[in-house]
Amino acid sequence: MIQFADEAIIEVSSGKGGNGCIAFRREKFVPNGGPAGGDGGRGGDVLFCVKKNLRTLAHLRYKRVYKARNGGDGSGGNRYGKDGEDVIIPLPPGTAVRDYDTNELICEFTTEAEDDQFLFLKGGKGGWGNMHFKTSTNQAPKYAHAGKPGEYRKLRVELSIMADVGLVGFPNAGKSSLLDYFTNARPKIAPYPFTTKIPNLGVLHAGEERDIIIADIPGIIEGAADGAGLGIRFLKHISRTSGLVFIIDCSDDNYLGAYDKLLAELESFSPELVKKRRIILCNKIDVEGAAVRAAEVAEKLKGETVIPMSVLDHKGLNNVKAAIISLVDSMEKKTAPSAGKKSAFMQERASCSDEDTQYPGSEQ
Repeated sequence: MIQFADEAIIEVSSGKGGNGCIAFRREKFVPNGGPAGGDGGRGGDVLFCVKKNLRTLAHLRYKRVYKARNGGDGSGGNRYGKDGEDVIIPLPPGTAVRDYDTNELICEFTTEAEDDQFLFLKGGKGGWGNMHFKTSTNQAPKYAHAGKPGEYRKLRVELSIMADVGLVGFPNAGKSSLLDYFTNARPKIAPYPFTTKIPNLGVLHAGEERDIIIADIPGIIEGAADGAGLGIRFLKHISRTSGLVFIIDCSDDNYLGAYDKLLAELESFSPELVKKRRIILCNKIDVEGAAVRAAEVAEKLKGETVIPMSVLDHKGLNNVKAAIISLVDSMEKKTAPSAGKKSAFMQERASCSDEDTQYPGSEQ
């Protein structure tokens, strides 16, 4: 059974800094050797990395605890301890990271730039060895600093599918069939409700250098905004799409009220959803009497873009493709693409440098 993992709870910890060393030079012909204790290594960091080939959070279900390595302790001969190994957590585009306890949004990753890394938790600084504490009055200091502890956070990771257009409709309205025709996404298709159990993505080629991502969301039923059926778990994926394509089954007796009910469910979940640009497709006009019903829907929804079609007989599909391309073209891009929306917590870490690791009076 294929499971679509769009939520995960993980625990992350950065590494502890290594302890500074207390040591003295013990060499032949150096009877009064001074302090020679090295510094501890820095603990490993916790970083997030966006991977465009990832589509779910399934990998976080199998491994829930991520710990960076501790820094190594300093040693004699002014030898520094080894820095701890970082832990890098791969995430798919469209992932939001929240604090588990407060639900505060820490960071939202919307980029698909391969291998971009984002520092989340810094490792603890290594402790100073006793070589830093030699003074004119204390030629043989017998103390050193312990390494600083790492940081720990428990996180809720949520994925929202990133697509240009989302298909909205009741179960068995023909969303998966339309996606299959345009994109060869090969979703499961059968003549009964709730065939689609997980969101499917397909790519509509709109030109030599242009693709449109279409998302097929599992069928909505009345009460979905309150959790009925597949409910809120999949409704949230529509919120990331730029435009909506409503599909109405004109072979169903509830064809006239279908659009209003779908719109009401979306508005109950998020009023912002009903503000998105949209088109309405009246499917299954190959069925006797359905073409007349499609005309009635168009009459009722004057002012909206209503297109009659039949995926089975391939009727009106060229008009549908043109309408989808026009829909995407008409959508205004409000913000330029960015590497991710970061909270103050992440911005603080992004601005941090290693200058605070320099020792007063020492050369780096």
